[in-house]
Formats: sequence, structure tokens, C-alpha cells
Amino acid sequence: MLEKLQTFAQKEEEIKALILNGSRVDEKIKHDIFQDYDVICLTTNVALYRENRQWIKQFGEIMIMQTPDDMGISRSDEKTGKFTFLLQFANGQRLDITFFPMDNIHSMQHESLSRVILDKEGLLGELPPSSNKDYITLPPSEKEFNDCCNEFWWVSIYIAKGLWRKELPYAKAMFDGPVRDMLILMFRWHIGQKHNFTVDSGKSGKYFENYLEKEIWNQFVKTYPDGDYENIWDALFVMGSLFRKLARPLADELGFSYNGEEDTRVTAHLEHVRRLPSNANYMYPDK
Repeated sequence: MLEKLQTFAQKEEEIKALILNGSRVDEKIKHDIFQDYDVICLTTNVALYRENRQWIKQFGEIMIMQTPDDMGISRSDEKTGKFTFLLQFANGQRLDITFFPMDNIHSMQHESLSRVILDKEGLLGELPPSSNKDYITLPPSEKEFNDCCNEFWWVSIYIAKGLWRKELPYAKAMFDGPVRDMLILMFRWHIGQKHNFTVDSGKSGKYFENYLEKEIWNQFVKTYPDGDYENIWDALFVMGSLFRKLARPLADELGFSYNGEEDTRVTAHLEHVRRLPSNANYMYPDK
């Protein structure tokens, strides 16, 4: 793929440079057959490649393509004038190529995982040594920590409501959306703290198993239930237990305060809703 990219760029007068970004540049991770080729293509004529797409054929047979700058509210990037093609080929290779206008090169932000693979006119100079610093989890501020905790417990109430009503899609959307997002964020901070905030635990926690204590990882696995309501209830309480287990000591280590009262009140409410009869007319009859 890199040879094809270099050949393509060399013969195109409008293309001045190619930059390879992302995991293909990261020497610290295990490379495999599913890794994308993420490329920035600096050009004097973005429209040429956006409008006449015959150039794609030289890279292989397309399985499916997406052009995010053409889609919905993302339609075109007026600030930079860039245009991106996400290309999945029939042979399994994936190429994400962004055509970036030369006249806006001053606005281009280089990712820390970047390597110049072609620079016809020496326009880019020498980039900083490649590193994963853009992907490393940073310690939270006290507000970020408190907001994460509040969101986790607040939206947990929505899950309980959806489970009691037997609204499976809604309950699962809240479970695997906002609540899981906050749990994953807390996990990232937990791992970061253990490693002095020097590691990348991966998008959506994909490297968690490499960093978490085995007991905690095994509990985390239990937060992925099927569509059975009781199993979702069980997983929700596992989520709460894990969140609490990580958040309390992290707060102590960072000099923050964990809102235990909020945790206790919401957990008691979840337990109450789980026991609440399906034909209940009052949530708390005695109140």
C-alpha cells in the first residue's frame, strides 16, 4: 500500500507531500492485518481528487467507501478545505486518505504519531520524533472527575426506569452509552494513575486487559450482558461496584472528594426499583 501511495503521489504534479499517521507509525503496539493506512496528502488542488475519483481504482477493488465531508452536518470543511476518503478494499486493506490544501498548510495540526513518507519540495521540514503523546490519558481536573461521577450515577437512574418499563432498547442505550462511557473514562484514569499517566489504554478501552488487575478485568467483562432484563440488572450493579471501587481511591490519590452520598442514594434507589412490582402505582408508597 505504501508503495502504491508513493507511486501515485510521485506521478501527480498537484501532490506535494504525503504524511502517514496513526497506528502504522506506532512501534510500541502489535501490528496486524486490520490496521488502517491513515494518510494526509498535501495538494494544490483538492477539488481534482474530490470530483474525479478514478484515481481510487489503482489502489484496488472497493468493497465500500465513505466520504464523511459529504455527509450530513459534516458536509465539507470550510475552515481547512480538506476532503477525506475512507476506503475499504475487497482484499481487506483499509486506506483513509485526506487531501489537504497546500494554501492552508499553516492550519494543519500534526498528530504525534506522524511520519513523512514523501516531501517533493521539502515543505514540511523535520517533524518531531514520532510518539503516542497525543493518545496518553491525562489526569482529570477535580471538575472533570466530579462531572464523570455525577453523570454515571445520574444516567443509571434512566437504566432502572427503562428496565422496570421493559423498554429494552432504551435501557440498553443508556447502559452502553452514557453510563459505560463514564465507567470507561474512570478506568482510563485508574490505569493512568497506576502508570503515572504515561500510557495509552486505547480507544474505547481496547487495551484495558493489558493494564487492569485480573480480578477487575473479570468483573468488567460481566458488565456486558445479553438482552435478558435480570442479567442487565446484575450487570448494572457490577458497573456500580466497579465504578465505586476505582473512583474512591483515585479521588484520595488526586486530593479530590468522592460524593459517597450521591452514590449511596442512587444505589438504594436502583435496588428499590428492581424490587418494585410491575403494576406499582407509586414509586415510594410510604413517602
